[in-house]
Amino acid sequence: MPRYVIEREIPGAGKLTATDLQGISAKSCGVLQDLGPSIQWVESYVTDDKIYCVYIAPNEALVREHARKGGFPANKVSEVKTVIDPTTAE
Repeated sequence: MPRYVIEREIPGAGKLTATDLQGISAKSCGVLQDLGPSIQWVESYVTDDKIYCVYIAPNEALVREHARKGGFPANKVSEVKTVIDPTTAE
């Protein structure tokens, strides 16, 4: 199943409190539950003004539907073509 990286522009994201992040996570999980098992949130990375999320889904449209239903920005959605890491150099 395809994997996607979603770039969410959220000014001040790096200053969100643990409570804020818990609320955002709970909202996301609730929407995922409603959408069914074909979409999965893997993890997210919070930076100063953006959150980068990794999802597994059958298509980009479902990733965007999750964002729409959750009220989250999805400024850019990119399908991961391959993954590399230090072992790739071996």
